[in-house]
Amino acid sequence: MILSEKLIMLRKKNGWSQEELAMKMDISRQSVSKWESGSSLPDLDKIIKLSQIFDVSTDFLLKDSLEYEDNDPEHEKYENKIRMVSLEEANRFMDLTTKMAWKFALAATACVFSPVVLILLGGMSEYYSGFSEDTAGGIGVIVLLLIVGGAVASFILNGMQLEKYEYLEKEVFSLQYGVEGIVRKKKEEFESTHRICVAVGVTLCIISAIPLLIAAAFQASELILVYCVDLLLIIVSAAVYLFVWSGMISGSYQKLLQEGDYTEEKKEREKKISPVAGVYWCIITAIYLWFSLSTMDWEKTWIIWPVAGVLFGAICGIINMIHGKSSK
Repeated sequence: MILSEKLIMLRKKNGWSQEELAMKMDISRQSVSKWESGSSLPDLDKIIKLSQIFDVSTDFLLKDSLEYEDNDPEHEKYENKIRMVSLEEANRFMDLTTKMAWKFALAATACVFSPVVLILLGGMSEYYSGFSEDTAGGIGVIVLLLIVGGAVASFILNGMQLEKYEYLEKEVFSLQYGVEGIVRKKKEEFESTHRICVAVGVTLCIISAIPLLIAAAFQASELILVYCVDLLLIIVSAAVYLFVWSGMISGSYQKLLQEGDYTEEKKEREKKISPVAGVYWCIITAIYLWFSLSTMDWEKTWIIWPVAGVLFGAICGIINMIHGKSSK
């Protein structure tokens, strides 16, 4: 057993996350991650401190021939529980995510773009005779439903191909020796592309409103305003494509490295929040439908959703606080 495997085994045996071990060592979580992946080695002072924290000898840590002797059945149970991700499996996941990213991005873009035809035809029906508002609305709704239906089908079909890798975002796992270094290199190579996509996407979202604001300032006709609204949606659609495409690829690296939203601590918290979220949003949906159908005041009952979102954020914060105290 090599040093990286021993560190993983000892940390898991003590029930510590990488963040907790890093705090005990007074170092960054990234340093612990690099030790466990084998991409770097701790210096002699750190080896001594590790031996003291784990209550093992420095010889055990440094000599690959020495194995850990532990008759505790919990140790074997925990070792068998941790899933090891090989380089081949990591590469399959990254390649599949890259292949699927543009499809998910296109589907998300289609959802944003879907009302464009409805808005355009609705505006044109008021200016062109022989083209009734009902006809325009009917054609527009059909086009909208077809686009959204195709997008939803794309989400489902492509999502099914990624289902077997759901454990990467929900379960705690370990990368086999050398895998982290390769994943981290790919992440660093893609980082500049991701930053450019985010920057361009944010810029597009900002400038998308400019034509509409100019038209409103000069008191343009309603048809011109309709054109500007459609242009806004088209520009925002392009921004959404960039966000989703680059976000999925960047997220695949974070999942494998267990960084960002996929750290061990956040996964543990998510396990506590998920059951609450399922019940909470079902109740909110029932309340929304009950109020809306009983009052038929749909123009006002939408306020339930932002209020529910704020309350859910508060609930998540309370759960995280309780989790943080219990883990100390």
